[in-house]
Amino acid sequence: GWPSILEHLWDPPLVLYSEGSGLPIARSVAIIGSRHCSPYGVRLAHQFASDLAKLGWCIISGLARGIDCAAHEGALASEGQTVAVLGHGIDQTYPPEAIKLRRRIIESGSILSEFPLGRQADRQSFPQRNRIVAGLAQAVVVIETDSDGGSMITARFAADLGKTLCVVPGRVDSTHSRGCHALIREGATLVTSTDDILAELGEARGQLLI
Repeated sequence: GWPSILEHLWDPPLVLYSEGSGLPIARSVAIIGSRHCSPYGVRLAHQFASDLAKLGWCIISGLARGIDCAAHEGALASEGQTVAVLGHGIDQTYPPEAIKLRRRIIESGSILSEFPLGRQADRQSFPQRNRIVAGLAQAVVVIETDSDGGSMITARFAADLGKTLCVVPGRVDSTHSRGCHALIREGATLVTSTDDILAELGEARGQLLI
């Protein structure tokens, strides 16, 4: 069950702890963004995840507050598969209010971590986690992040790995959008709808799954 796509990482994890019933599939999209997001960002994350999950795409994120949890919720709303990659030991849940969401995720998807049981989250563990999020996905969608946000790390990993990098623009006067606009200036694809994301993945909304 080891996700072979992780072999493309220059430093793949030596082991992955897993809880749940469904490991990531090849058709996976990561949806990530700020913990301190706006209602607009939450709505888009939920909608994109829901739409993509309906078409059979597995949604990858990090179970963090804000955009991550909204993406997981969106996938579950469509009865799709979603996978959360943790930045700490799999025997813990952070943030603690995500415990109910975690239980729902493992019913059809999975929780993954490379960290040993008991390992607490810290400033180094989350960037390590982010390379796995980028590594598992065929495309990474960034919704709201500041220029120094953790999502920028994931986006850099995605670019280095040659993944499709899609970014949602935001208000020019919002700190939530500074990172997004920087990524777009650097060449990431600007997207404003699920159809835009699907176009980058080489699919159309009405395309039949094989």
